[in-house]
Amino acid sequence: MPETATYPGVALVTGAASGIGRATALRLAADGATALVLVDRDDAALQAIGDEVEAQGIAVMLCRQDVADEAAWDGVEQGIRHHWQGLDTLIVNAGVSESGVIADLSFEAWRRVLSINLDGAFLTLRAGMRLLRDGGAAIVVSSASAVKAEPGVGAYGASKAALLQLARVAAREGAARRVRVNAILPGGVETPIWSQMAFFRDLVAEHGSEQAAFDALAGMATPLGRYAKPEEIAGQIAFLLSPAAGSMTGTAMLVDGGYTL
Repeated sequence: MPETATYPGVALVTGAASGIGRATALRLAADGATALVLVDRDDAALQAIGDEVEAQGIAVMLCRQDVADEAAWDGVEQGIRHHWQGLDTLIVNAGVSESGVIADLSFEAWRRVLSINLDGAFLTLRAGMRLLRDGGAAIVVSSASAVKAEPGVGAYGASKAALLQLARVAAREGAARRVRVNAILPGGVETPIWSQMAFFRDLVAEHGSEQAAFDALAGMATPLGRYAKPEEIAGQIAFLLSPAAGSMTGTAMLVDGGYTL
């Protein structure tokens, strides 16, 4: 008989060193994960979250790599099979952003975003679908930008829209083994990814702090007048992974404070 997954069991999280990834890793640890495979290219921040989780008595495997590095994923797969034979939970989260209208966006910037957000997500999901035990669950972190057009987010929005469809295909492919794949589409979340965008850096300079910039931006863009904290998104991811969502697969869960209304 094939092994059957438990929640959260052995979990892999990409982009684990900050933002939604870090919050999700800590939530999975709190929910009783037996082991966490944490992937990020920020060595110092990755070590910090690894130490924090390990101090709770949870086995940790740190993978310092670019998610778009195909060869590196071969090593990750081998390491997981050696230590735990497979995965129970997969979080496809790593991502970058770039602002700029299409007419002014360089091809280099376009490729950078697509390489991490789509190529990297594909490699993560490919490895994960090979490793997930029967009954396992995956969450793909897309974005409200996948379904809402705004000037200046062409590369990011296109990558997240493609990622949403990739998740849906994976859900169909995994269903025969009861592997569930769902996507979550956050709107504004207070994460470090915003600092990559020139317009947000301008808002910080104008309002005096990142929090003030977030508040101003949320007040303009979101009916609820606030952006989510990473811990809120982690809680929603935990729900989608849990037995309470056992009949959900191929879902695109929009959590945007009304941004897309």
